[in-house]
Amino acid sequence: MKKVLKEIFSTIIYLIVIFCLTFLFIHFVAQRTEVSGRSMESTLQDGDSLIVDKISYRFKSPQRYDIVVFPFEYEDHTYFIKRIIGLPGETVQIDTSGNIYINGKVLKDDVYGKEVIADPGRAINPVKLGDDEYFVMGDNRNNSMDSRDPQVGNIKGKDLIGRAWIRVFPFHSFGVLN
Repeated sequence: MKKVLKEIFSTIIYLIVIFCLTFLFIHFVAQRTEVSGRSMESTLQDGDSLIVDKISYRFKSPQRYDIVVFPFEYEDHTYFIKRIIGLPGETVQIDTSGNIYINGKVLKDDVYGKEVIADPGRAINPVKLGDDEYFVMGDNRNNSMDSRDPQVGNIKGKDLIGRAWIRVFPFHSFGVLN
């Protein structure tokens, strides 16, 4: 009887430890999320499952072209997945020809937005980013609610949940995202 109770107690402790480690991992290290919508096509597709790295931004700053996840301020339990275009302290502007300017210079190495931007939104005028602010855009530039929209605006670094790290489903497109 004593051996059975010891085994039951040991199993309960084991399950509690596994539960706690899983909880800590999901809240502080990584979590799975699913893409809903077309704003990041052709990089990410509707229905793709991703692992979001929640720890790296504790040690380094987000970089231009990172794909990040952040909450939408006006709707509970709604998260956006977008690409960082503007970094803290920079000025972002988009002209009527669809060119993106960072600090007055055309952003030439942006290979993610394939089509000409039809609506520069609020970025038709220069958008000055604060010390902890980022300007984000979807890769599907003409079908994305992003920093050009006043409802989204500049994203504060403290609001970034993490960066999209690995696509885990569908399996034919499994891989690390830049």
